[in-house]
Amino acid sequence: MNPIQIAIVDDHKIFSTALENMISANKLFHVNIIGNNGEDFITKLQETKVPPQIVLMDIRMPIKDGIETTQYLTENHPDLKVIALTMEDNEDCIIRMLKAGAKGYLLKDMQPDILFDAIETVYKKGVFYTDNITQNLLKIKSEEKFANELIASLKNTEKEFIKLACSEMTYKEIAEKMFLSPKTIDGYRDSVFSKLDVKSRVGIVLFAIKNGLS
Repeated sequence: MNPIQIAIVDDHKIFSTALENMISANKLFHVNIIGNNGEDFITKLQETKVPPQIVLMDIRMPIKDGIETTQYLTENHPDLKVIALTMEDNEDCIIRMLKAGAKGYLLKDMQPDILFDAIETVYKKGVFYTDNITQNLLKIKSEEKFANELIASLKNTEKEFIKLACSEMTYKEIAEKMFLSPKTIDGYRDSVFSKLDVKSRVGIVLFAIKNGLS
């Protein structure tokens, strides 16, 4: 079996080098591109004869950040699977990275075996939602029958709220967009949280992405 080709995109060279050494010690993987930022990575990607299959992407980078780069890859290289590897654990970054097309989200202080598991899982199955962050966020039953019944039970206003919740708008801005009071929007939010069995806005986004409601 040929090793999984991996790219590392991170502006911290010491971290990139350490990560490369750790990954290269595992015979299942091979690092073939290291980019200092998104623009540098895209340039190297265009020049390489053997493209990576998994991209470990930092978020906060100069010139072209991880969200912009992931969006570019989703549109132009959909076969490349991105795993966010970052120190950013806030809800906004998670939402934006997943919407850009990331297939997994890991914090840099994770254990090596979790990283290896994430790489293999994304490579074989497409997504990885078992690390501590996404495990707590993705509390949605994935059965197709349940999802279809659940979507059918949503009111049109709730579906509109879900779609707007997938944007970068604040709850106050959503209220203005829907010509409703912030208190009414809070009620929609609580109702959607309850129906989808999620506890955060990220949970709504993940459900919407999986079920074509975003």
